Amino acid sequence: MVSTQQLQSKQEKICLVGLGYVGLPLAVLLAKHFSIIGFDVNAKRVAALKEAKDETREVPEDVLRGASIAYTTDPAEIKNAKFIIVAVPTPIDEYKQPDLFLVRKATETVGQHLEKGSIVVYESTVYPGVTEEICVPILEKTSGLTAGIDFWVGYSPERVNPGDQEHTIDKVVKVVSGMDAASADVVAGVYGAITQVHRAPSIKVAEAAKVIENIQRDLNIAFMNELAMLFYKMHISIYDVLAAAGTKWNFLQFAPGLVGGHCIGVDPYYLTYKAQVVGHHPEIILAGRRINDTMHSFFAEHIIKTLQANNVDIKRARVGMFGITFKENVPDIRNSKIVELHKALKEFGVTPMITDPYANRDDVKHEYGIEVVDQNVLTDLDVLIVGVAHNEFTSLTPGQLRSYMKKDSRGIIFDVKHIYRKEEIEAAGLIYWSL
Repeated sequence: MVSTQQLQSKQEKICLVGLGYVGLPLAVLLAKHFSIIGFDVNAKRVAALKEAKDETREVPEDVLRGASIAYTTDPAEIKNAKFIIVAVPTPIDEYKQPDLFLVRKATETVGQHLEKGSIVVYESTVYPGVTEEICVPILEKTSGLTAGIDFWVGYSPERVNPGDQEHTIDKVVKVVSGMDAASADVVAGVYGAITQVHRAPSIKVAEAAKVIENIQRDLNIAFMNELAMLFYKMHISIYDVLAAAGTKWNFLQFAPGLVGGHCIGVDPYYLTYKAQVVGHHPEIILAGRRINDTMHSFFAEHIIKTLQANNVDIKRARVGMFGITFKENVPDIRNSKIVELHKALKEFGVTPMITDPYANRDDVKHEYGIEVVDQNVLTDLDVLIVGVAHNEFTSLTPGQLRSYMKKDSRGIIFDVKHIYRKEEIEAAGLIYWSL
């Protein structure tokens, strides 16, 4: 088995398989201590990284230029590494079932180039059992080697929060695990070079820990969304309620809203799938998912009701939307619930124009068939829906927001993220809506 000392002395290399939001920042940090190979099947992505350009905006150009990483699209380069980290996405399919296609393909690729003595570590979010029950057999079949004798596996779940420069990999605790004590020692040694580690007693424990981190947040947000809908019927602002309740020392701070992205809106389905396989019906988890998965319908319904209440012809309404990425100040459009809101409004006969300074227009068009327009195209609007709290939107004054609206009528600001002050918006001659 490759040793930590061999890796630290750069006698042996580390290969990152997958250079996205998780793999690239990790590769950059590890490159400070180890010899790193960065492999990705996306030739365009690799070419950009060689020019120190990161379209995810997670790693600044100057930092990327200073990182010694051998980028490649050639899977044969994996053979030159004895410590391999797989960091590929784990989405869900149209039926909300785990889609392990990328993990399986990456595992096959690694297995075809796996050398004796290697350790393969997975970072992708999965349900307990995937690493040992699905990935290991693939590695054995494609490599002709035997786990625990010729190679070893480990699991260290990613804890990357896109756009968050405070809780970066080197500033959070990293959970690590291995298939036995010796492999766990090496995994801990590698990650321990860049951050504090917590050693889980088994791979399944580490897999389970990751998936429940996001489920916990999902359930808390679902609770906030249910309260928001309840209090809205009572003509009470959920935000006023939260401000009051938040004065208690042990009150947990969560807010309502659209729950998208590649983690919170996806990961719960991995555990609910496994739960049903073992004969358990996960009632609370699925209840939270049902609430969060339908919040876009709630917003769409109330946008239409607000238009009708203000005598705006729905069929002729000019509607603009600020933002299409799944969260503020990031270009990630995966599982964006703004897209679902856009679809819901189209079903009512409204086709909003969307602008977003972060989203890649070609990617949005390819994934969702939606055209992203320049911000200056949003003029003469009846309603402006602010769906993502990008800095470029939160910094706008009420007067600037007014400039997007029709001059001969009161425009409506539909503040999904609750980023503006109601009194200031109304003082500018606009109608304001928020939970």
